[in-house]
Amino acid sequence: MIEPIAYQKKLEGKSNAHLISFNDGKDYVVKYFQPGFEKTLPNEWVSYCLARYLGLPIPFARIIDIPQSYSSQIPELAAINSIPYQFALTYIPDCLDGHQVLDIPKIINSDELASIIVFDYWLYNSDRTRKNILLQKAQGNILRLWAIDHAEVFGTYNWQMDEIENLPVGLIKSATHQIIADFIQDEKEFFEQVDIIQKIPIFLIEEIVSMIPDEWGVTKEEKKAMVNALLMRRKKVLPDLIQKFINTIYRPLHDSKKPKTV
Repeated sequence: MIEPIAYQKKLEGKSNAHLISFNDGKDYVVKYFQPGFEKTLPNEWVSYCLARYLGLPIPFARIIDIPQSYSSQIPELAAINSIPYQFALTYIPDCLDGHQVLDIPKIINSDELASIIVFDYWLYNSDRTRKNILLQKAQGNILRLWAIDHAEVFGTYNWQMDEIENLPVGLIKSATHQIIADFIQDEKEFFEQVDIIQKIPIFLIEEIVSMIPDEWGVTKEEKKAMVNALLMRRKKVLPDLIQKFINTIYRPLHDSKKPKTV
């Protein structure tokens, strides 16, 4: 397991995230457990594994264990009542978030964008704000888009059983989804992603959820509820929601750009 070698800084936001350098030569955004945000780490882990399987543009991540002997030497970490295992996301340098980029001329990985929207609707990620996309210069004025921060999938970072069993089935209010949708060329890309999600083996979803560390406090009943929610939403909810997104947001957005006939 990799080991921390240099603490960089605490990052903005409510996720208790810190930028730390490790002995593999990389910097990671490390999220620690914190009271009141008990499902942040499980949400991040399950989202990451599913997103990697689906080929979403997300940075590489891993579960790590930073020794208390190291944390106690860092003032910003010493006060954290740390439990074993943290979630660490590879830091992508030279990026700006969606709030910092006023004009996006072209996205080099536009073929991956539909997958982000469909994924957010599958896991009900209502927190796809402009801060939760990163834009990295690829070449010239062309940008690469990364999706980050899945702490609030399943509705929130501290969901309870009754909430995850009754997730909303309406459109997600997200200006970022509209920004992303503007670069998606064909609405068929949405349903291609739905089809891929519906074909993920059930045992793989169960295995990903089962690998949530016991130290993160997710009960067997809660893990079962996570699996059930994913299976139910991909079959009974996701297709209708994506069609509603296309009808309500995607088509009007693209129709407005078509030249008007006289």
